[in-house]
Amino acid sequence: MTPKFSFPARGLYAITQTDNRTLDDIVADVEAVLRGGALVVQYRDKNPHDAEALARRLAVLCHNYNVPLLINDNAELADKVGADGVHLGKDDGGIEQARALLGPHAIIGISCYNSLERALLAQSQGASYVAFGRFFPSHSKPLAAPAQLETLRQAKAVINLPIVAIGGILPDNGATLLTAGADVLGVIGGLFDNSLPTQCPEQSALAFKPLFL
Repeated sequence: MTPKFSFPARGLYAITQTDNRTLDDIVADVEAVLRGGALVVQYRDKNPHDAEALARRLAVLCHNYNVPLLINDNAELADKVGADGVHLGKDDGGIEQARALLGPHAIIGISCYNSLERALLAQSQGASYVAFGRFFPSHSKPLAAPAQLETLRQAKAVINLPIVAIGGILPDNGATLLTAGADVLGVIGGLFDNSLPTQCPEQSALAFKPLFL
């Protein structure tokens, strides 16, 4: 696989929310955040019903917007559907295996939680970006251990890759993370939680834009 797109150096990273949504709903929501300015999309689905079909649709959609699609946890699915890379947690296999399957140009992101040591190791092994979090209470990851702003500050001094922050991020708290050292904000609920009837994913994405100006 030879992906056409690279990971953004700065911007909004949309991560899908799939619970209680149909495939059509998910695709429509993702297109809305793409219209709103998301620069990368991750297909994350902890209870998939038809992951391959949905991932293929998302790959076509993202590529129509010239945006990379990453697959959470599953390098094999990324390879099968022509996604641009994979995001790996601590139990999802290593960078070397993903790189061997997906090729030298694939985007490979690594969850580093609150561990600078894990980020340094990922960098030495050829990761495309490192992700820290969660930084704020999160409905999507309620049991995730908290990460500290100081970790972002330390990472900024020694990591030469894009640094992603994730976990409970909203337009009104994202600036704190960017100031501390994050380059990219990974957002799930802050984009796709439709609890506010006047808010849609496109409007939610647009609300993050001023943070990156």
